[in-house]
Amino acid sequence: MSKTLQAVRGMNDILPEEAETWEHFEDIVRDWLHSYGYRPIRMPIVEPTPLFKRAIGEVTDIVEKEMYSFEDALNGEHLTLRPEGTASCVRAAIQHNLLFGQPRRLYYHGPMFRHERPQKGRYRQFHQIGVEALGFDGPDIDAEHILMCARLWDDLGLEDVKLEINSLGSSEERAAHRAALIAYLEQHKDSLDEDGQRRLYTNPLRILDTKNPDLQAIVEGAPKLAEFLGEESLKHFDGVQTILKDAGLPYRINHRLVRGLDYYNRTVFEWVTTRLGAQGTICAGGRYDGLVAQLGGKPAPAAGFAMGVERLLALWQECGGEAQRLVPDVYLVHAGEAAQRAAFRVAEALRGTGFAVTLHCGGGSFKSQMKRADASGAPFAVVIGDDEAAAGEVSLKPLRDGGEQIRVPMDTLPETLADRLLDSEEDDGCI
Repeated sequence: MSKTLQAVRGMNDILPEEAETWEHFEDIVRDWLHSYGYRPIRMPIVEPTPLFKRAIGEVTDIVEKEMYSFEDALNGEHLTLRPEGTASCVRAAIQHNLLFGQPRRLYYHGPMFRHERPQKGRYRQFHQIGVEALGFDGPDIDAEHILMCARLWDDLGLEDVKLEINSLGSSEERAAHRAALIAYLEQHKDSLDEDGQRRLYTNPLRILDTKNPDLQAIVEGAPKLAEFLGEESLKHFDGVQTILKDAGLPYRINHRLVRGLDYYNRTVFEWVTTRLGAQGTICAGGRYDGLVAQLGGKPAPAAGFAMGVERLLALWQECGGEAQRLVPDVYLVHAGEAAQRAAFRVAEALRGTGFAVTLHCGGGSFKSQMKRADASGAPFAVVIGDDEAAAGEVSLKPLRDGGEQIRVPMDTLPETLADRLLDSEEDDGCI
């Protein structure tokens, strides 16, 4: 007897009821993105491994420990399942000359992959919605991204979501801060944990983001990047804050907010919540002006953000959000050979006029078919027996409001059904 196969740990099936919630959420997000002028782009799930090493940084946790990388057995290429979307989006923009003569507002959504210990809100296959604005300079696009998020949270009715922002300055300013930070942390080297000791000379900024309670006092006393920002960086950060203040959007400057990817500069931000336990960041992003040139393109400013779908859905449902179950307008029941042939014609005629129709398949008694019709959630059943088929008629039976069953000519069924559905919606107070 063969062993039952199961999904890879941390890579989850999304079953129909949950998938319908996902689709409803994605519809809301698409409308929101279109309202800000963002257009869709779709990139491959698999990319050349050097893309992520160059973009994210070889001494980041993602590249060192979390990427699903492999050698293509057919041609020896080194490939990686994408761990994030920004590098792929920028690669596509460079490859297809999308920035020639104009900036771009782009978005994408889909699965990302990181080899992490699976837990609630953190999976090995997870889903992100990413937004990238390529070719835009100045603080206005940074502020737009933050305000966009605030509008989406409002549309979804999310509660207990707070904004944290920081500026990472320029590469030169970060280098000066890095030298001072290393000098400071060397004085506390024996007190650093294993991650801190490993990162001390490779990525000391990440030590500032540690969650280890034993290191909090050391981190609090560390040199702050804000002390090393020059006039241009300060002016840019002030510009972002001015727009946020004008919009009445509260925020907190978090000097320890550094993000885990090497490509960020200047503005970075996170939206956090206390409702999801340890996995409290639901959306994060910032500016990455050097990445286009770093990946081989003509230098261009850029900014973006990504949100985790699983975490956002969990928070949305925690705050009372839910998707209405998708149900057909009609469940079509039939009994008899002639009725079955007529049922196919009737079902296609209804679909051709815009109705959602579930046609019973697989046989079964009239009673069992009516049970299926009721379970489908459809407001009406269309019933066809051989006598109805011979007469060119159907029976239209209400399933929800106890109304009267009527016989209707097949050629007038779409009009009759439309009127009945309208009456049903008015009775329910939907119009």
